[in-house]
Order: sequence, then structure tokens, then C-alpha cells
Amino acid sequence: MVLPPSLGSSEATSIAFRSSPDVMNFETMTNRIEISREIAASPELVYAVISDVTRMGEWSEECYACEWHEGFDSPVVGATFDGHNRYDEHQWTTQGKVIEADPGRAFAFECSMYEFHFSTWGYRIEPTESGCRVTEWSEDLRPESVVEFGKQVSGVDDRTERNRETMRGTLERLAAALQH
Repeated sequence: MVLPPSLGSSEATSIAFRSSPDVMNFETMTNRIEISREIAASPELVYAVISDVTRMGEWSEECYACEWHEGFDSPVVGATFDGHNRYDEHQWTTQGKVIEADPGRAFAFECSMYEFHFSTWGYRIEPTESGCRVTEWSEDLRPESVVEFGKQVSGVDDRTERNRETMRGTLERLAAALQH
């Protein structure tokens, strides 16, 4: 099933709030979420583990496994991979394509299903005195006409809230694994 790219878009709203001293949450538009966390590890180390998509299952609550497609074994722009996801009894696989790979600074990829690019995920890494500030971000690009399909595939009724929750958990697990 290929969905046409002309299927509309979400309206923008602006919300910002802080939930703890270590984690900040920003939702600049209904379709973009950013969660940041201080991590006491070097930007280079954080980049190395985040950009190794085969380790994603160690950090992510929903994406439990990834593997590079044939011909790729590292995070370079244009590299593709499959991401295997689950929520409750639902399981689905998406295809990722690396669109930014800047060691120690940024890693981003597009997510597609049925050749339809429905979201973009990324990480910004900024050096701090004690290590770095990692910002995980996600842009939900689904038009309203595909939201119901997404709910049926994933079992997730509120994708924005689910992503916010899993992103917090991803950064917490990443910090716990990397901080000395």
C-alpha cells in the first residue's frame, strides 16, 4: 500500500513544560516532540551507541530490535535498516533511512512503512561541563487521514503522548548505561 503524499497535514500548536531538573520536554508543534537529558558521558560515546541502530533495543521501550539492510553496517547518510517495534500484542516493522550522521553531534533517520515516510527521528548532542545534553526529537508527519491506520497497526491511541513517554525512557536507560 503506497499512500499519496498529498494527504494534508496537522495544525501547529505550541506547548512547553519542564518535568524534572534532568529532563526537559518541548512540544513545539503537534507533530514535533523534543525531550532532553543531561548525560555524564562524552558526546562521542553517546553518538557511538545511539547511531548503532543494532543496539536500539537496549534503550527503546517500543523499538526492540534493528538490523542494517544488505550493504550497510554503519551509520552513514543513505544507510537503511529495519526497525522492529511492539506495543502490547501489536508488532510492526518500519524501514529507516539515515539522513544525518555527524559523529559526536547529531544522528537522524526517516521512518517509512509501505514506502510512506511517516516520521523522522533524531538526536542532537551538545557538550556540557559534565558530559553532554542529548535531545531526542521526533516529527510525526502523518496526515489525519492515516492516523487511524497507525492506531490499528500499533495499538497506540495517542501517538504524541506515547512517543513522549518512550523518549523519556530511552534517555533514562541510555544515561543509566553510560554514566560512570
